[in-house]
Amino acid sequence: MFKNKKFDVEHALVLYALSYVTLPAEGLYDRKHLKAFEKLTKKCHIYIVGFVPKTEFVGPSVEGGNLRMSFRVLGREYDLKWPVPAGVEVVDSPDGWLLSHDGNLGNLPSRDECTTRLNREHGTGKFLVKYIGQAYGKNGSRNALDRLMKHEKLQEIAIKGVPEGYRFQVLMLAMDTGNTMVTMFNPHADDSSQGNKRIGQGLDKLFGTTEKERVALYEAALIRYFFPTFNAEFKDSFPSTNLKILQDCYEKDFSAVSAEILFDDFPFTLYSEVAPAKHHHLAYFDLHDDKARKVFFAEP
Repeated sequence: MFKNKKFDVEHALVLYALSYVTLPAEGLYDRKHLKAFEKLTKKCHIYIVGFVPKTEFVGPSVEGGNLRMSFRVLGREYDLKWPVPAGVEVVDSPDGWLLSHDGNLGNLPSRDECTTRLNREHGTGKFLVKYIGQAYGKNGSRNALDRLMKHEKLQEIAIKGVPEGYRFQVLMLAMDTGNTMVTMFNPHADDSSQGNKRIGQGLDKLFGTTEKERVALYEAALIRYFFPTFNAEFKDSFPSTNLKILQDCYEKDFSAVSAEILFDDFPFTLYSEVAPAKHHHLAYFDLHDDKARKVFFAEP
């Protein structure tokens, strides 16, 4: 695959989310609950809204040396099991279900842990992406939460209705604070006369891309990839030499841009009408139609 390629040095700008906050849409108005996530939400400039199945906790029990916690999702019941020592019992208290062992009380596994396990083992957390947006403001003064609190599109989606058995969910993403670039050196390329210049262009882009630009590119790439129902911009126009947010990538003659979502502890499996449900999403786009410029994830 290294033959018949144009340049001996090619670059791709790589964008990815570093952390996330997720909550039901109605949780946007729970100020007390949001306070606990304030430090992280301030760093979240990307948001995704959509539908996920409701998860109902049926109840816990201890059977055969295992703690069993039962959940109901879209009419089906699922069990999660944890091994526990002999003598452990489940007790119902004013504060909810607790574990009792030799007079000591302990908590059940957290709801977040259960949700993640349910999705990983049974695929119950499929998140249908309906809209993607961003908020940045001046020097990062605005974040996703600020925008969502007064979001017309959020109201539109809610009014048009959430499917039976689903809830309206918000996912806010915080991107990596630095820039990441992938460079390929190809000794078999047709043109090896511009290597030093192209290395310099790559370094300029690596150190010169602003956070605002990263956020805008990440949003645009995800919109083009997921093609959400309620988005309009970027669905048919990304990538393009006409887009201002890509101008510097074209000036530095980058080969590609990618936006990635991958979390080990993620409770959801994102998907849309055009993007299949999977744990790892890589929205990768070549910036040039010329086959000789397609060197990242390219066919031979």
